[in-house]
Amino acid sequence: MSEEIKSLDELKDAVADSGIEVVAEETAPREPVRDALGRSYATGKRKDAVARVWVRPGSGRVVVNGKPMEEYFARPVLQMVLNQAFGVAGVAGQFDVMATVKGGGLSGQAGAVKHGVSKALSLYDPSLRPALKAAGFLTRDSRVVERKKYGRRKARRSFQFSKR
Repeated sequence: MSEEIKSLDELKDAVADSGIEVVAEETAPREPVRDALGRSYATGKRKDAVARVWVRPGSGRVVVNGKPMEEYFARPVLQMVLNQAFGVAGVAGQFDVMATVKGGGLSGQAGAVKHGVSKALSLYDPSLRPALKAAGFLTRDSRVVERKKYGRRKARRSFQFSKR
Protein backbone atom coordinates (compact mmCIF):
# COMPACT_ATOMS: atom_id res chain seq x y z
CA MET A 1 0.00 0.00 0.00
CA SER A 2 2.45 2.62 -1.20
CA GLU A 3 -0.14 5.05 -2.58
CA GLU A 4 -1.25 8.02 -0.48
CA ILE A 5 -4.90 8.56 0.35
CA LYS A 6 -5.87 12.22 -0.05
CA SER A 7 -9.68 12.21 0.03
CA LEU A 8 -12.54 10.42 1.71
CA ASP A 9 -13.58 8.76 -1.55
CA GLU A 10 -10.11 7.24 -1.91
CA LEU A 11 -10.30 6.03 1.69
CA LYS A 12 -13.68 4.35 1.03
CA ASP A 13 -12.27 2.65 -2.06
CA ALA A 14 -9.22 1.46 -0.14
CA VAL A 15 -11.38 0.04 2.66
CA ALA A 16 -13.71 -1.62 0.13
CA ASP A 17 -10.72 -3.25 -1.61
CA SER A 18 -9.31 -4.58 1.67
CA GLY A 19 -12.46 -6.60 2.47
CA ILE A 20 -13.09 -4.87 5.81
CA GLU A 21 -16.79 -4.33 6.37
CA VAL A 22 -17.79 -0.85 7.58
CA VAL A 23 -21.05 -0.81 9.52
CA ALA A 24 -22.78 2.52 9.99
CA GLU A 25 -24.63 2.42 13.29
CA GLU A 26 -28.08 3.92 13.15
CA THR A 27 -29.07 5.64 16.36
CA ALA A 28 -32.19 3.87 17.53
CA PRO A 29 -34.90 6.12 18.93
CA ARG A 30 -34.67 6.25 22.71
CA GLU A 31 -37.27 4.32 24.67
CA PRO A 32 -39.02 5.91 27.67
CA VAL A 33 -37.73 4.60 31.01
CA ARG A 34 -40.54 4.27 33.58
CA ASP A 35 -41.15 2.09 36.63
CA ALA A 36 -44.31 0.12 37.53
CA LEU A 37 -45.96 3.27 38.95
CA GLY A 38 -45.36 5.27 35.76
CA ARG A 39 -42.54 7.36 37.22
CA SER A 40 -39.07 8.17 35.91
CA TYR A 41 -36.14 8.40 38.32
CA ALA A 42 -32.91 10.35 38.01
CA THR A 43 -30.10 11.64 40.19
CA GLY A 44 -29.06 15.28 40.00
CA LYS A 45 -25.87 16.81 41.37
CA ARG A 46 -24.55 20.31 41.96
CA LYS A 47 -21.61 21.33 44.19
CA ASP A 48 -21.95 19.04 47.24
CA ALA A 49 -25.71 18.49 46.87
CA VAL A 50 -27.19 15.24 45.56
CA ALA A 51 -30.89 15.00 44.65
CA ARG A 52 -32.92 11.87 43.99
CA VAL A 53 -35.86 12.86 41.78
CA TRP A 54 -39.01 11.03 40.70
CA VAL A 55 -41.19 12.54 37.96
CA ARG A 56 -44.70 11.43 37.01
CA PRO A 57 -47.63 13.01 35.15
CA GLY A 58 -49.75 15.20 37.40
CA SER A 59 -50.83 18.70 38.28
CA GLY A 60 -47.43 20.32 38.77
CA ARG A 61 -46.90 19.65 42.50
CA VAL A 62 -43.26 19.73 43.58
CA VAL A 63 -42.37 18.13 46.93
CA VAL A 64 -38.79 18.41 48.22
CA ASN A 65 -37.83 16.42 51.36
CA GLY A 66 -41.51 16.06 52.27
CA LYS A 67 -42.27 19.80 52.05
CA PRO A 68 -43.85 21.80 49.20
CA MET A 69 -41.29 23.57 47.01
CA GLU A 70 -42.51 27.02 48.15
CA GLU A 71 -41.80 26.07 51.77
CA TYR A 72 -38.45 24.31 51.26
CA PHE A 73 -37.03 26.82 48.74
CA ALA A 74 -38.45 30.05 50.22
CA ARG A 75 -36.44 32.39 47.95
CA PRO A 76 -38.17 33.06 44.61
CA VAL A 77 -34.84 32.78 42.76
CA LEU A 78 -34.42 29.16 43.88
CA GLN A 79 -38.00 28.33 42.84
CA MET A 80 -37.30 29.89 39.44
CA VAL A 81 -34.12 27.79 39.07
CA LEU A 82 -36.07 24.64 39.82
CA ASN A 83 -38.87 25.50 37.35
CA GLN A 84 -36.48 26.36 34.48
CA ALA A 85 -36.43 22.75 33.26
CA PHE A 86 -40.22 22.68 32.86
CA GLY A 87 -40.23 26.02 31.04
CA VAL A 88 -37.55 24.98 28.53
CA ALA A 89 -39.24 21.62 27.88
CA GLY A 90 -42.65 23.32 27.58
CA VAL A 91 -44.36 21.02 30.08
CA ALA A 92 -45.01 23.45 32.97
CA GLY A 93 -47.73 22.15 35.28
CA GLN A 94 -47.92 18.71 33.65
CA PHE A 95 -45.65 16.70 35.98
CA ASP A 96 -45.51 16.03 39.71
CA VAL A 97 -42.04 15.91 41.25
CA MET A 98 -40.97 14.10 44.41
CA ALA A 99 -37.36 14.82 45.38
CA THR A 100 -35.07 14.07 48.29
CA VAL A 101 -31.93 16.15 48.45
CA LYS A 102 -28.90 16.00 50.77
CA GLY A 103 -25.70 17.96 51.20
CA GLY A 104 -24.59 21.44 50.25
CA GLY A 105 -26.57 24.64 50.72
CA LEU A 106 -29.92 25.74 49.38
CA SER A 107 -28.53 27.09 46.11
CA GLY A 108 -26.65 23.87 45.34
CA GLN A 109 -29.69 21.83 46.32
CA ALA A 110 -31.92 23.80 43.94
CA GLY A 111 -29.41 23.22 41.14
CA ALA A 112 -29.24 19.51 41.98
CA VAL A 113 -33.03 19.17 41.87
CA LYS A 114 -33.09 21.04 38.52
CA HIS A 115 -30.46 18.66 37.13
CA GLY A 116 -32.40 15.63 38.40
CA VAL A 117 -35.72 16.91 37.03
CA SER A 118 -34.13 17.52 33.62
CA LYS A 119 -32.66 14.03 33.49
CA ALA A 120 -35.90 12.43 34.67
CA LEU A 121 -37.96 14.37 32.10
CA SER A 122 -35.63 13.26 29.30
CA LEU A 123 -36.03 9.65 30.46
CA TYR A 124 -39.81 9.92 30.78
CA ASP A 125 -40.27 11.52 27.35
CA PRO A 126 -37.19 11.27 25.08
CA SER A 127 -38.66 13.89 22.71
CA LEU A 128 -37.92 16.54 25.39
CA ARG A 129 -34.21 15.66 25.40
CA PRO A 130 -33.02 17.99 22.56
CA ALA A 131 -34.51 21.10 24.19
CA LEU A 132 -33.09 20.23 27.62
CA LYS A 133 -29.70 19.37 26.15
CA ALA A 134 -29.55 22.61 24.14
CA ALA A 135 -30.25 24.58 27.33
CA GLY A 136 -27.42 22.70 29.09
CA PHE A 137 -29.61 21.21 31.81
CA LEU A 138 -28.51 17.61 31.27
CA THR A 139 -24.83 18.41 31.85
CA ARG A 140 -23.57 18.16 35.42
CA ASP A 141 -22.04 21.48 36.47
CA SER A 142 -18.61 20.27 37.54
CA ARG A 143 -17.58 23.42 39.39
CA VAL A 144 -16.85 22.67 43.03
CA VAL A 145 -15.14 24.53 45.88
CA GLU A 146 -11.38 24.75 45.49
CA ARG A 147 -9.42 23.06 48.27
CA LYS A 148 -7.54 25.03 50.90
CA LYS A 149 -3.77 25.15 50.34
CA TYR A 150 -1.20 24.99 53.13
CA GLY A 151 0.55 28.26 53.94
CA ARG A 152 -2.57 30.20 52.97
CA ARG A 153 -5.62 31.35 54.86
CA LYS A 154 -8.08 29.96 52.28
CA ALA A 155 -7.71 28.42 48.82
CA ARG A 156 -5.99 31.52 47.40
CA ARG A 157 -6.13 34.18 50.12
CA SER A 158 -2.77 34.69 51.81
CA PHE A 159 -2.08 35.82 55.34
CA GLN A 160 -1.60 39.56 55.67
CA PHE A 161 1.93 40.62 54.76
CA SER A 162 3.73 42.92 57.20
CA LYS A 163 6.82 44.70 55.95
CA ARG A 164 7.85 45.87 59.42
